[in-house]
Amino acid sequence: MNWFVTAFSVLLCLFILPTRFPGMELLGVGPNWLLIWVVSWSIQRTVWQGAIAGLVLGLIQDGMTSPHPSHAISLAVVGMLTARIQKQRYIQEDFISVALIVFGMAVLAETITAIQFSFQGIGASTHSAHRALAEIWFYHQRIALSSAILSSLWAPVVYYPLNRWWQQTNAVEPSQP
Repeated sequence: MNWFVTAFSVLLCLFILPTRFPGMELLGVGPNWLLIWVVSWSIQRTVWQGAIAGLVLGLIQDGMTSPHPSHAISLAVVGMLTARIQKQRYIQEDFISVALIVFGMAVLAETITAIQFSFQGIGASTHSAHRALAEIWFYHQRIALSSAILSSLWAPVVYYPLNRWWQQTNAVEPSQP
């Protein structure tokens, strides 16, 4: 049942990722539902589990969109860094701390994507590459901030039910024979 709930939550995030509901976009950018899911998953997991979850979800997202640039790299980094945060020492697991983590990780993920776009433009002619780099970094600011704001606002909607489910299943599993 745990695997079913986890897989269903991933599929739900995948299906609503390209959807733009009224009032859920800012400057044409919507919440990054997969990033929110990776952060929610990685908060209670090891670095490797966070990285693998980010890599797998990034590859699935790449299958739904253009493979250039890859979302797998940015989501794997997000999973690793979120799992690496020493939660007991620095943050309490509440809505505010999860929203702050999602905000920072959304900015990081968009920056990694912008860097990947920049590397793609290096092989082009000098004038067009220069123009493309200027456009990438101009739009990066707008996209990163919009994505970070919306994703952090919607993070508790994904985090709270999933975290509650995972805590309940972890409490039941050790007591089973």
